[in-house]
Amino acid sequence: MRRGEKVAINLPVFKDDRTKSPFKDDFKALGDTGESEAAALPDHVYMDAMAFGMGCCCLQLTFQACNINEARTLYDQLTPLCPIMLALTAASPIHRGVLTDVDCRWSVISGAVDCRTREERGLEPLKNNRFVIPKSRYDSIDSYLSVQGDPYNDVPLVMDKKIYMKLREADIDHLLAQHVAHLFIRDTVSLFSEKVDQSPTDSDHFENIQSTNWQTMRFKVPPPNSTIGWRVEFRPCEIQITDFENAAFVVFIVLLTRVILSYKLNLLIPISKVDENMAKAQKRSAVREEVFWFRRDITSSGEQASDIPIEEQYGAMTINQIINGKDGVFPGLIPLINSYLSGMDVDTDTHCSIQQYLKLIQKRASGELLTTASWIRQFVRQHPAYKQDSIVNDEIAYDLLKTIDGIRTGHCPELIPSLVSKTTESIPRAMEKVYCKEINNCCDS
Repeated sequence: MRRGEKVAINLPVFKDDRTKSPFKDDFKALGDTGESEAAALPDHVYMDAMAFGMGCCCLQLTFQACNINEARTLYDQLTPLCPIMLALTAASPIHRGVLTDVDCRWSVISGAVDCRTREERGLEPLKNNRFVIPKSRYDSIDSYLSVQGDPYNDVPLVMDKKIYMKLREADIDHLLAQHVAHLFIRDTVSLFSEKVDQSPTDSDHFENIQSTNWQTMRFKVPPPNSTIGWRVEFRPCEIQITDFENAAFVVFIVLLTRVILSYKLNLLIPISKVDENMAKAQKRSAVREEVFWFRRDITSSGEQASDIPIEEQYGAMTINQIINGKDGVFPGLIPLINSYLSGMDVDTDTHCSIQQYLKLIQKRASGELLTTASWIRQFVRQHPAYKQDSIVNDEIAYDLLKTIDGIRTGHCPELIPSLVSKTTESIPRAMEKVYCKEINNCCDS
């Protein structure tokens, strides 16, 4: 394989009252030749195959922009929200039948598809490879694309210089050229023989690399000979148990894109701080216990903020403050959404649905409702068969799945406030009598 060795994913185990210390698998009983034993860390859950990551589920949204500039704006402005939404949608506390001390899938998938060689990971001097690459091909983005975002590109960007120069010679601007050249530091994951030779008008080779750089955001160029325009994909969210929850997060992000564009919000912070937030977002109970770097003044334009040093433009906030706001400190994203909606012509049913969705987000952010990961962890720890040893046995796993199936069609007040997403379609009996009387009177006249 390209990496030269098996992938090695190590997640810290959740240390309960009776968890073994050090916690480590008996790899010899599993037929290990010594490779897994050497790669596994003590007090960690060890995984060594792509399926552990690519078997995870997620919730992704793609938006079509009106032009390339709007697409760049959305790409940049949504980037600081990626770790916030990852924490809010956290749903992955169990791996290989063990409770871990993380709540999200992100680092698992990142490790599962990390095809970098030892040279590319900086473990050995470069000899056969061209670059030292700081991240897996599945990770957070490394650069903003808009002129407004460029000052916040504080992380050195590894790129293929030949591809960069070729793009610049074709009049592609610096920011977009370096973005594409950065994608092409990776080799292809798969390539079909019939696709090797292509005409200059085909884009399959580009899409091959583009689609296997699995980052928090994806900037999607229009396909040739197509009416499809510039698109942006928002990729960090974890899948939820119910359609109601998934719909809530989709609606929240969609509305936020409208608010960003309409109010010209500025959410930009340095890329390095987004990376720090991504690490925090995956920790256990991150919504309640972590603080995140976020921009203090999101309503001022880039010109107004240019006189303020970048390091003074952001500060540490809780997710509750980011989503719900704090008087005199930060307006909150949902209050801004409600302000936007107040100026829109929204029918009663749609407004009711939106408010139900936003209420879920608000209560998750405040800690009043558990994240999916926290609820799963709580279910396991309260199960009669659990021995406070971090092990999720078959009985617990079966009961968890049965309960989840019940929640999907029922109700769980610790997880979701209500499955009502709009007003009732039928007319109440009392109102029906009034309406029928009025209709009859109209007909009599």
